[in-house]
Formats: sequence, structure tokens, C-alpha cells
Amino acid sequence: MPLIRTPQIADPDGFYEELVDAQRELPDAAAQKMLAKLVLLLANHVGDRQVLSEAIAVAAQAGQAAQRGR
Repeated sequence: MPLIRTPQIADPDGFYEELVDAQRELPDAAAQKMLAKLVLLLANHVGDRQVLSEAIAVAAQAGQAAQRGR
């Protein structure tokens, strides 16, 4: 199964707001820990190692592009 990159979330703005609100009052370290836990929970839910590796590669590439100022 390939990584799905088209929007699949009903109410993406509501999801984003919920995600931001969950971190709003947390110190940076706690917010990072919360996001890491969320990633691990969702990765376990996906379960497909090939899809997870593809997602890591896509995210890492985006992070590198952001670091270069693109």
C-alpha cells in the first residue's frame, strides 16, 4: 500500500485547531513529547512499515527544504 498524500481528514481545519489546542498550554519539551507520542500511536495504527518509511522520507525531505529556506 503506498503512502496516501491526498487529503483524507474530514474537517482538516478543525483537526489542526484541535492539535494546536492540545499543545497550547504545554512547555516546548512537553509539546514535543506529546507530538512524538501522537506519531508513535498513529504509526502503530498504520502498521505498514513500507508506508511508514515513505512517510519518514517525505517528512525529512520537507524538513531539509525548510532548513534551506525554501
